[in-house]
Amino acid sequence: MTRFLTRNSDHDIEPLILQRWSPRAFTGEAMPQAELLRILEAARWAPSSYNAQPWRFIYAHRDTQAWPKFLSLLIEFNQSWARGAAVLLIAASKKTMGPEGTTPNHTHSFDTGAAWSNLALQATAMGWHAHGMVGFDIARAATELGIPDAYRVEAAIAIGRQGDKSILPEALQAREAPSQREPVEAFAFEDAFRG
Repeated sequence: MTRFLTRNSDHDIEPLILQRWSPRAFTGEAMPQAELLRILEAARWAPSSYNAQPWRFIYAHRDTQAWPKFLSLLIEFNQSWARGAAVLLIAASKKTMGPEGTTPNHTHSFDTGAAWSNLALQATAMGWHAHGMVGFDIARAATELGIPDAYRVEAAIAIGRQGDKSILPEALQAREAPSQREPVEAFAFEDAFRG
């Protein structure tokens, strides 16, 4: 069994996996570009079907000209805490693959999820935290960030240094802890689906 704060795995796993969680309280500390590039480098090495590497990440550092646009894409609830992040990213995945880009890629979202996972784990290893979100204006993100129709907008991501939960609105302070997970038996079935 592996342990981290209130998390206990039923089977031994790499401690970094339990240490990765999605806080909302961020300090507002700026992230050097070199640090972001290390995090994105980890995403680069994610597995992908036919090595298509369908993931794309569009980002803005806080206190830059692009920051207000990225922050405005988030729903109001997410803006309330994500404004303290160092970087905001929008993840997208290319829906096709092949030399002409015409073969449908059934696993584009799956593969981009693997890249997100690598990104989040690398951020954790470096003392940053990444928080993925679906609460944002997907259509506006595609339009305002110039994401072509050949791509699916997947998620918004905030990365920052973890801050004290007291900086959050009161309603969020109680939720500022690593969440639990269902046991393996709830999602992995031998022989046939049992969901």
